[in-house]
Amino acid sequence: MSDRAGFLAAAAELLGPRGLTRDADLMASWLTDWRGRFTGRALAMASPASTAEVAALVKLCAEHRVPIVPQGGNSGMSGGATPDDSGSALLLSLRRMNAIRSLDVAARQVVCEAGVILQTLHEAAEAEGLRFPLTLGGKGSATVGGLVSTNAGGTQVLRHGSMRTQVLGLEAVLADGSVFDSLTALKKDNRGFDLKQLLIGSEGTLGIVTAATLKLEPQFAARSVIWAGVPSLEAARELLLHCERAAGGALEGFEVLDQGTLDDVIAHVPGARQPLGGRHAWHALIELVADAAGAGQLSSLAEGMLADALERGLLEDAAIAANEAQAAAFWTLRDSVAPAERAKGPAVQHDISVPVERMPAFVAEAVPQIEADWPGTEAIAFGHLGDGNVHFHVIAPGGIDPAEWYAGDGKAISNQVYELVTRWGGSISAEHGIGQLKRDVFGRLGDPVALSMQRAVKQALDPLGLLNPGKLVPLAPQGDSP
Repeated sequence: MSDRAGFLAAAAELLGPRGLTRDADLMASWLTDWRGRFTGRALAMASPASTAEVAALVKLCAEHRVPIVPQGGNSGMSGGATPDDSGSALLLSLRRMNAIRSLDVAARQVVCEAGVILQTLHEAAEAEGLRFPLTLGGKGSATVGGLVSTNAGGTQVLRHGSMRTQVLGLEAVLADGSVFDSLTALKKDNRGFDLKQLLIGSEGTLGIVTAATLKLEPQFAARSVIWAGVPSLEAARELLLHCERAAGGALEGFEVLDQGTLDDVIAHVPGARQPLGGRHAWHALIELVADAAGAGQLSSLAEGMLADALERGLLEDAAIAANEAQAAAFWTLRDSVAPAERAKGPAVQHDISVPVERMPAFVAEAVPQIEADWPGTEAIAFGHLGDGNVHFHVIAPGGIDPAEWYAGDGKAISNQVYELVTRWGGSISAEHGIGQLKRDVFGRLGDPVALSMQRAVKQALDPLGLLNPGKLVPLAPQGDSP
């Protein structure tokens, strides 16, 4: 049994008064996940200010057998940064480590500490005429460490890839307190395993990300944002293929949502209006960008692409944003889907992917099946059609008790959705991670060989099981080796 009093005294001495607290009021907001689905307790909350302090603290935790739950902006979607209710774990906040250590304009690289907020990174890059090509709705709270640890995606994955693609180097503290330092970015490095890739997406179960070297892109000189109405999701897929052929590398994003979801957003956002004059079964939000060399031709490229699509019958109507304010208004509609849904009531959210070419058929089968099997529910699908990832949400019937519904029908609905996705050859987590929300279903539906490999890696790097216990890695079936 660990000497908790001795551990807390040593941690307080190490971190100082700003670095450790047991104040219930100060910790309260960080002990419930963003969705409000999970609430835990913590022995204390640590807020180290440097990698050296993180390393010393982790070593101290290992000596006293104290579990650690790393946390960034607490904006995750799968409960991966929330401790359990035992109160035995240390909540490790990386938010004080918020320095941008360097930004090399010529190399188009930036070294950020784990606590740097995504929006702050965007602003720092923009000030140097560059940009970090990953964005999402929670950019005002999501941190670099959290984005790396969950391999976050967002609306620009179609062109630039997920967080894994953006990471050139990594610094992390391992379970014994040693520091893995691989921040130097090398285009070619053939010294065995790419260990930083092992840590990306591991949700703090293999190491605690303290800094990352990220690649930057030139700031675009012009963009064209388009709202298009289409008769079906299959038609939206055909429109996507057309845009890829016509615009090539200029195609930055392609998002979809149905008319009912758009109606909910219009009702929720003050002053919002329908982007098009008529109603359409599905809507596509398309963004094209160009550098200085191509800026002058971007408008004609967008107009020609849409005219050709209309002639081919790939869309019913479209509007090109006349200015940046209208472009921002179009994106506000897309970014407001989640809050508009929350305003309607409880829902179970599924961040899923299937092969890109099969997504329209999957949605066409899954939506009516779920709504028929669970009367009174409303199933919606929206998101990143271009990379085969949609957010498949099922909204509860009115008048239910949220806690009872989540534990009963909501859980059963999620199991059905995940089983359906697995049969279609897809993934139960496209960009939000596994956390504690999906760990058990991952263990039930995941490939046994892959699960065995993950458990073996976890055992090798964290033999005491102290790093983010109960997250991501499913328990081995009884009788199996760890």
